[in-house]
Amino acid sequence: MNQTLLVEIQTEELPPKALVKLGAAFANGIANGLKARDFLESDSVATAHATPRRLAVTITNVRGTSPDKSIREKVLPVSVALDKDGNPSAPLAKKLAALGFPDLQISDLERAQDGKAESFFYTYTASGSALAGALQDVLQETVSKLPIPKVMSYQRPDGATVQFVRPVHLLLALHGEQVLPLSLLGLTAGRQTMGHRFLSHGGEITVPHADQYAQVLESEGKVLSSAEARKESIRSQLLEKAGADRVLMPESLLDEVAALVEWPVVYACRFEDEFLAVPQECLILTMQTNQKYFALTDNDGKLRSRFLIVSNIATDDPAAIVGGNERVVRPRLSDAKFFFEQDKKKTLESRLPQLSNVVYHNKLGTQAERSERVTKLATSIAKRLGYDVALAERGARLSKADLLTDMVGEFPELQGIMGTYYARHDGEHEEVAKAASEHYQPRFAGDALPSTNTGLAVALADKLETLVGIWAIGLQPTGEKDPFALRRHALGVMRMLVEKRLPLSLSELLGDAAGVFAGQAAFKDPSGEVKDFMLDRLRGMLRERGFSPNEVEAVLAQNPDRVDDVVQRLEAVQAFAALPESSSLAAANKRITNILKKNEEAMPADASIKQELLVEAAEQALAARMQQLEGDVTTAFEKGDFTGALKTLALMKDEVDAFFNDVMVMAEDVNLRNNRLALLSKLHGMMNRVADISKLAA
Repeated sequence: MNQTLLVEIQTEELPPKALVKLGAAFANGIANGLKARDFLESDSVATAHATPRRLAVTITNVRGTSPDKSIREKVLPVSVALDKDGNPSAPLAKKLAALGFPDLQISDLERAQDGKAESFFYTYTASGSALAGALQDVLQETVSKLPIPKVMSYQRPDGATVQFVRPVHLLLALHGEQVLPLSLLGLTAGRQTMGHRFLSHGGEITVPHADQYAQVLESEGKVLSSAEARKESIRSQLLEKAGADRVLMPESLLDEVAALVEWPVVYACRFEDEFLAVPQECLILTMQTNQKYFALTDNDGKLRSRFLIVSNIATDDPAAIVGGNERVVRPRLSDAKFFFEQDKKKTLESRLPQLSNVVYHNKLGTQAERSERVTKLATSIAKRLGYDVALAERGARLSKADLLTDMVGEFPELQGIMGTYYARHDGEHEEVAKAASEHYQPRFAGDALPSTNTGLAVALADKLETLVGIWAIGLQPTGEKDPFALRRHALGVMRMLVEKRLPLSLSELLGDAAGVFAGQAAFKDPSGEVKDFMLDRLRGMLRERGFSPNEVEAVLAQNPDRVDDVVQRLEAVQAFAALPESSSLAAANKRITNILKKNEEAMPADASIKQELLVEAAEQALAARMQQLEGDVTTAFEKGDFTGALKTLALMKDEVDAFFNDVMVMAEDVNLRNNRLALLSKLHGMMNRVADISKLAA
């Protein structure tokens, strides 16, 4: 009979950061194991339950016995099963006995082709197996494969030593209302579980039926068994308690806190207003990282002295809980204030000599040497863009100085952010101060780009120096491994060039980056490989923005050296592709490309179109039409009106079609042939100024 299955392991407190993964792995392992053994129906649904003290799964519509199966067993090749006289051989008798069918006769076997030879087969019906036996194997397999971060050894009551992520106290296994006779880690399954440590009605809780598991835990045990339900309860309570304020609740923090409590209750606490003089990023980070608290801000993003905590205790008088958490957070905030005040006693510039004591990479030198390279590169970029070179030089030179501060030493996540605060305190120019944090941007997909010219120059320099330097020492990304985040750096450079429309040559940028490594022992310039790598990142970025692969290739297949207008070119390609003439012209352009490629060696280097050799009406018409439209195409292109340039090309469709219908390009007369190739070469140049439209025919 089909029933809901429940399996639960009740434990000591599990590691919170691993709980969701452990819960999913436990549920999926049980469900997949039973599915492979044919105990689940097509509509069976597995639900993971994971709390700080349990891993569990419920699966609907689970069979008590798996169906009988028809099995076709290969016995032996005919050449082995029969002797030279065609009688059953000794190996056949031995094989049948081993399979459990010693009384079978040759007449009971099926003789069938097996590849190039023939074999004997036997088809029989295997009876289904009971759920308990199969589940025992599945449970053992699942537990052995759990992604346990660190195994713990402990002694069972009988003195035996076992290993699991945390000590296990109870094993629960129900199929409907029936207890399944499973065992694990020295425990025998029953129908008992444990509720909340403090809020439960007390002692073990009996689960009468698998379908009632979550309900019984919640009503009698004060436990929300679903991690997602606890997370959403926390989110809802935080928003309610925040009132008119905004609550900072990153998903990672919500996940972790939901893994720390079984019955979440949110309370409001306060700290002294004097701490608000400390940069709010420091206070927010210490509350989130060290205490798992939720900070509050006003609608302008300014930190409040009120914060929210998630407790595992529900009480009508939370004064003790609130007071205890307020006492706990005070030393953390005091530490942050102390670090901030101490750091301000030294300027960022005074810290620069210490960078020579910090190793960046043993093949690339110290942070001081890297800082010097980034400074040279930022200066070069600023010159190319017409930015203030002095500000770029100063911003780059100070950009890594905050790595040596006490605050960043305690909270590495604040590097750059603290540099901006300290630079302002030192009286540095605002662009120099902002560059300390902006040069790390964009830090992740969708992150903001630098807002200042100085920040932009230093950000480009920092990422390009990393790309070229790390690539040169052979540490480019391989597969999923990218320890120096070169993919992110390359994408960041491309985003800045494209979104800020910076008129910079990739070859020149990478050449400048390679140049700052002059004198580096055994340095091998990787600029070509890095450029290809960056263009690949750009391909992915553009596809994510909704451009088709063919459209992207039309623009990038020409290996552009500047990418500041790539989006505008793509929009023009999209507009051109929507025209009725586009498919015909794309196919013609592809044909022209192939013709020119096959004849590039035979064509004279100075091939030009000679009017007197245009003897066919169709080639005369095409040449005239090209001459008529060439000026319009060039004017539109130079104005950046790429859409206009491509739409002008569409006006040549009839002449192009007629040319290929009526004119033999590869004429026997060499002069006619070369003249027609020259005509096609000029047409090819006109058609591909914006993009290689032949890619639209791919």
